[in-house]
Amino acid sequence: MTTSSTEAALGWRRPAALAASAASMVTAYFVLPLHAFGPHRPVLSCLVLGCGLALVAAGLLAQVQFVMIGRGGTRPAWAIAGLMCLTILLFSASYYVLARQEQEFHGLQTRVDALLFTVITLATVGYGDVNPIGQTARVLTLLQVLYSFVFLTVGATTPTRYIRRRVLRPRKK
Repeated sequence: MTTSSTEAALGWRRPAALAASAASMVTAYFVLPLHAFGPHRPVLSCLVLGCGLALVAAGLLAQVQFVMIGRGGTRPAWAIAGLMCLTILLFSASYYVLARQEQEFHGLQTRVDALLFTVITLATVGYGDVNPIGQTARVLTLLQVLYSFVFLTVGATTPTRYIRRRVLRPRKK
């Protein structure tokens, strides 16, 4: 497989578009008024997180389905990378909002702290500088681990299936 056909199979022909999309999501994370959520609006906070995670899950499952049925024109690497970025930012925002409650987190004070904690939890590194100490924070962290394990693992294996199918497909002459 040549480099250009590998890029085509992965959908990485326009890396600037993926970078711009990720930059837009990260910018939104840092500028959105997250103070509108939190303990004073628990139903809204849970609803937004739940809907966001449901949309990410639906997007990931759609990409898996497209790859499994061999739908042409799909670019699973693009979509999945964007959905993974969105997942990280959803959990980061949730941790940041939750950390405003006393006795929920130790060491989480800024949005950067929340983003660091999310990535460290996702990577299962666990430096220990940020700790969920409240029950709600622990449940949210457990939810992130389970969600990541199920949906992001499935999402991460989809491009591999896609590439394998593209490589093993006999070429038409």
